[in-house]
Amino acid sequence: MNAYIITQLSIFVNNAPGSLANIARTLEECNINMKACNLAESTEFGILRAIVDCPDEAVAKLQAKNIIVKKTDIIGVKIQNVPGALFGASKVLGDACINIEYGYAFTGKNVEGLFMRVDNPEKAIEALQKAGLELVKAAEI
Repeated sequence: MNAYIITQLSIFVNNAPGSLANIARTLEECNINMKACNLAESTEFGILRAIVDCPDEAVAKLQAKNIIVKKTDIIGVKIQNVPGALFGASKVLGDACINIEYGYAFTGKNVEGLFMRVDNPEKAIEALQKAGLELVKAAEI
C-alpha cells in the first residue's frame, strides 16, 4: 500500500438532535480516537468523515454497534497557514486533470495541511511530489 494513501472513515449520522452525540459516545465506548474530522450534511443525514487510529478495527467496532460506516482512500498535502497555500496544491492537481471531490484542513502534533479525496490518488501523489509539495504519510497522523 502506498504510504501516502490515508484511510478515512465515512460514518452515517442521522440529521436529528443527539445523533452526533450518539456517534461520539460510541466512538468513546469503542476507544476510537479521531485525529481529524469533518461533518457534512444533507437534508436528511450527515456524513462524519474521520481519520482514526486503527481504521480497520474501528470499522469492525462501529459495524458491531449497527453504525453505517465505510472506508475511503484520501491523500494529505502539507500546506502552511499562509495566503496562497491552497492555490498551489489545487493548481497542481487541476493542471494534472485531477478532480478534488472534497477536502478539509487539519492540524496535528507535527503536521498541518489539507486532506483531500481525489478521483485518482496515485496520480495526485505523483503530480504533487513532482511539483515539490510534501505529502502526509499515514504514519505521521
